[in-house]
Amino acid sequence: MSLVQASRTTRPLGSTTTPTVGLVLQGAKQSALGDQVYDYRAGEFLVVTVDLPLVGRISEASERTPFVGLGLPLRKELIAALLLESPDQGRRSAVRSTPALAVSTADDQLLDAITRLLRLSRRPADYAVLAPGIIREIHWWLLTGSQQSLVRQLGDTESGTTLVAAAVRWIQEHVDQPLRVDELAAGVAAGVSTLNRHFRAATRLSPLQYQKALRLQQARLALLSSGADVARIGHQVGYTSLSQFSREYRRMFGVPPSVDRIPGPGSDKRFPEGIAAP
Repeated sequence: MSLVQASRTTRPLGSTTTPTVGLVLQGAKQSALGDQVYDYRAGEFLVVTVDLPLVGRISEASERTPFVGLGLPLRKELIAALLLESPDQGRRSAVRSTPALAVSTADDQLLDAITRLLRLSRRPADYAVLAPGIIREIHWWLLTGSQQSLVRQLGDTESGTTLVAAAVRWIQEHVDQPLRVDELAAGVAAGVSTLNRHFRAATRLSPLQYQKALRLQQARLALLSSGADVARIGHQVGYTSLSQFSREYRRMFGVPPSVDRIPGPGSDKRFPEGIAAP
């Protein structure tokens, strides 16, 4: 579990978001995936069931009313166990195309469980013993709540989400290499049309668009943490054209890569303020 607080809005920051539920307790947050933007505020949550290259920022915060948000990783094995324990929830769902992220309003049961987990976090000894039960309860409320059809896919080995997760891992392992969709499909034992259908439904992106977003995020992290030149970093993530790298970087982050590059060893330039999704 992670708790984020901020007293001002932030600039966009990209990160690969693993399966997670992110709840806004105060203020507002914005996460983008490609051209799709998701806004959520106090009492609302974003749920992600596949690794996604999201760009997130805090959109509402002040000294008087700071942003407060909570992130909790979703555990695939726990969801699978809960599905098996419930006769109603344990039925197998048909393999179908399902979005891998959504925004919803948290119901009272979910808010109550998260509030108890937060209070418990102030008592480390008690947290070690009691938190697993509350985390399990949170997974249950997600599994039976407004996004149950999305969350259950995470624990179903025959779901479209499982296929997309395998494809995402393949792309991550070959991020700096040219992507051929037929090779990707063969790598995850799926037909090209089947893979494309499930992948776009889950991520809102094609495999090539996903790879581009992942490359740009890795490039930005490298620019923010090393003194390497822009061309070298672009090449490291798979770009052969510096102009294309700069153009696509600006389109995604709003500034050219030279703005985010630290000048070199000994620089006092600080990491640009931003909060990654969710």
